[in-house]
Amino acid sequence: MTRAREVSAPRAAEVPFVSRAAELGFLEETLEHLGKGGPAVVDITGDAGIGKSRLLTEFSVRARRRGPIVLRGRATEYEQRGPFRPFADAFADIDRQAVQTHPSLNDLPAALRGGTAAAGGPRARDRFALYQETAEVLGRVRETGLVILLDDLHWADVASQELLDHLVRHPVRSPVLLVVARRDRQAPAALTTLLDRGMDTGVVRRLPLGPLGELDCVEQLAKDLPRHQAAEIYAASEGNPLYFLTLLQARRAERQAPVTGGSWPSRPSGYAGPQHRPTPLEALLLEELAPLTPLERTTVEAVAVLGDHATAELVGVIIDSPVAEVVDALRRLMRRDLVRPDQDRRRLVLRHPLVRALAHEKTDPWRREALHRGAAAELAAAGASLVDQAHHLEHSLTAWDPQGAAVLVEAAAQIAQTAPATSAHWLGIVLRVLPQTPEHLDTRRRLTVLRARALGLTGSLEESRDLLHQVIDMPGPDGDPVLRTSALALYALTERGLGNYARADALLRRELDRCPRPSPPQRIDYALELGACALLAARYPEARPEISRTLVATRALGDGVREVRTLALAAVGETYEGEVAAARTLARSAAVLADALTDSDLAGLCESLARLAWSEAMLDDLPEAERHAGRGIAIARRTGRISLLSQLLVCKAYIHILTCRLPTALELTDEAETVARALGSGELLGLVLGFRSLALLLANPPGDRSALATADEAVAAVGTSDSWWATLARGALAGATLAVGDPHRARDVLLDAGGGADLSRLQPSVRPIHLEVLVAAELTAGDPAQAERWAGRAAEEAERLGLPNQRGAALRAAARIDEHRGDLAQAARKYAEAAEEHARCRATLLQAQSLLLGAPLMTAAGQSDRGAAMWRRGRRLAADGGAGLLVGLAGQSRTAVFEGTARPVRRVVQDTRGPAPQGPLRGDDMLNALTAREREIAELVATGLPSRAIAAELHLSPRTVESHLSRIYRKTGVSSRTALAALTVRGAARVDDGVSGTPG
Repeated sequence: MTRAREVSAPRAAEVPFVSRAAELGFLEETLEHLGKGGPAVVDITGDAGIGKSRLLTEFSVRARRRGPIVLRGRATEYEQRGPFRPFADAFADIDRQAVQTHPSLNDLPAALRGGTAAAGGPRARDRFALYQETAEVLGRVRETGLVILLDDLHWADVASQELLDHLVRHPVRSPVLLVVARRDRQAPAALTTLLDRGMDTGVVRRLPLGPLGELDCVEQLAKDLPRHQAAEIYAASEGNPLYFLTLLQARRAERQAPVTGGSWPSRPSGYAGPQHRPTPLEALLLEELAPLTPLERTTVEAVAVLGDHATAELVGVIIDSPVAEVVDALRRLMRRDLVRPDQDRRRLVLRHPLVRALAHEKTDPWRREALHRGAAAELAAAGASLVDQAHHLEHSLTAWDPQGAAVLVEAAAQIAQTAPATSAHWLGIVLRVLPQTPEHLDTRRRLTVLRARALGLTGSLEESRDLLHQVIDMPGPDGDPVLRTSALALYALTERGLGNYARADALLRRELDRCPRPSPPQRIDYALELGACALLAARYPEARPEISRTLVATRALGDGVREVRTLALAAVGETYEGEVAAARTLARSAAVLADALTDSDLAGLCESLARLAWSEAMLDDLPEAERHAGRGIAIARRTGRISLLSQLLVCKAYIHILTCRLPTALELTDEAETVARALGSGELLGLVLGFRSLALLLANPPGDRSALATADEAVAAVGTSDSWWATLARGALAGATLAVGDPHRARDVLLDAGGGADLSRLQPSVRPIHLEVLVAAELTAGDPAQAERWAGRAAEEAERLGLPNQRGAALRAAARIDEHRGDLAQAARKYAEAAEEHARCRATLLQAQSLLLGAPLMTAAGQSDRGAAMWRRGRRLAADGGAGLLVGLAGQSRTAVFEGTARPVRRVVQDTRGPAPQGPLRGDDMLNALTAREREIAELVATGLPSRAIAAELHLSPRTVESHLSRIYRKTGVSSRTALAALTVRGAARVDDGVSGTPG
């Protein structure tokens, strides 16, 4: 194709770079700290035309002189649906020199290199794996350094925003600097939020661009005009360089007499889209387009439509004009400085995005559609990617076109895992023009299911659910039974993600009773979905008979895949209920069948692998659990089963917590959190955050409060649900609350989660662990009698279960009672027995905890050598596994162990809270952030009322009160009822004293 350099012509003189020395110095200072622990991202913000792009250009020149490789990309307004466009644009500049300097750049995913395999290669089947792979590649950049400049990021696609979010939250340690420029007032809220969060963590530095200085503008940019005229232009532009230069050009062209002050229009705030009255700047730019010849105007329109693909040859083809005439028109446009070669002089670009926006929007709609249609056809003929073709088809597909629709559908399928939002958008365009005729009904059903699946991956669960409901209830013949079953299964999965188990249950039962009756395989699928809903709603016994019949049916059909699904569901259900013998039998049977299947056979069984792994983990078979969770993760990544990836990741994280591998547990929960947030399921997020809070509690030193904040968020995410996952989240909150010294709240949270003193809603198979927390809470709160009752129940339930980890928890609970009574020898013996129980199933963390709790008591009981050995082994296990809390516990008990000064273990545990906050709290400031309901609850807490009494007083459920308390703790920064009460009292006192913020 004809390159931009072939039509180059004399251009307007380069405008001097003025009034940005401080900003350029800021960037150069950041570059000096590249790879030395400095910020990894610079966020340049400012209005349209303020000079962001020019600053990037000047910085790129200076950065290259220092040695780093510099890559530059940009987002564009009319290509916002193209996945990873700004990154792909930047990485398209990778040449031989860049690869020689940084060989790892060769390993960037194809989706980021503008490759046609947008869904990624085998190592990056889903977008989250692609983000990790990109970070890993950038993490291998050599000392020379790499600078990536991304312009106009306010137009970045969702996938690019997610990738940037990953790089902000996980900054690479290599010398890589990412500089982004955006219009802050037009940036999506998600983009602003992620950059704000990066500022809080020190990863991002913000560089806001203000107006140019008047002296520089007048003396350097307008030195050919009388000073007072230049000053008037500056005043009208308010220092916006684009507006100043446009006014300056108009003045020079028109040779007008000086205007009086106030006759210039005021500066615009930026382009606001087509449906508005033109701003003064837009009016001036439109005046530039007015005198163009028809060919020049059409050429500008074509360049605006083509975007990154604009060349003289392609412009000529889509406007049906000889290339020689187009080249002449381009030369004239360059002399007007409307069109320029891009930075690599390979393509044509309009002078500024505002010019492109105006040219594109002012083109007659039918003409614009024709240009996009022509662009799509020429790109297809040239072998361009489906994604590039799809961009133009989405702007031109206004009536049914099977060929164009096929391209959009194929492009949507190609990027469904890496850019699901764009995939859903393109499928929506096809569905909009698809004829509403019987012959297209099956196609409509199929595409609607695909769109619903893509929307589900973006977190739009409710919209996805509604589309699936449309498919299920779509009038006309049922069509493909496999598609209908798939739609129902996806519907049930989506309702489960929303926590609407009853709705999913009702629809599935309706489907089972419909005429004609479902086929045997369909009945099995529906029964399994019903069982899954019952399991997550903590009502598995209701589904047990149906699951038993289903297992018989799968074996009668000889359907091995469905048998694995049924066995895994039954195994996790029986495990949850504490039916250990039955659960072990089912889990072993499921494992035998699953292990005999290939990864291809297991592609649709990721959820079954998750259930099997959870069963094995709760049955204390940790090696098998990790093996199955790891296999499930690998298959989920490879096949794009993102909706199940979080469950598998958090299961593996739980195993790493138990086996005392806290750093990797945190990594796993961090990725699981990213996926869960993207999927939009509150219950899934609550589950993930609950286990993350546990990992944070154990990994961080005593006194760290991040675990409590995370647990509070977990409980807020699950809301008022009493599902299995919601109960696990509340259990995590109880543990984190106890660790910071609020036994009353810990007890209230667990009792509420359990449905009262019978604790019937707590998972039976792990209830002894919850009972241990209640024992510690009651002892700390001063109720040893109740603590003894809880310890006795823990012993009974652990004996019935026969699981090592549950027996260990019951032994620790009993040891706490013995220690409180003063029987240190008995307590020490029970801690040692607990450690042995945990060692049997390789639960290293619980083993280390038991050893460290028992060591000072063993010394106090006269067995100092054994006490020292317990301490040393416990501390080594804790240190090797990154358990900062236990290492801190070891430090606090060291004197008691080696100098024989016994210290009550319960005090040691309490002292893990760390130092109390110093200085007076400004109660009025903190309490002002609360809503009226939250303030009301805080005041009742200050009177000493427990959550149940507050709930009765306000006619709320106890769970709603706890959700409010979680938000109150986050807003005020306190972590206990005692601290909240003190804060509330001080705030009230300040109001009474007239110092609540009102002067006088």
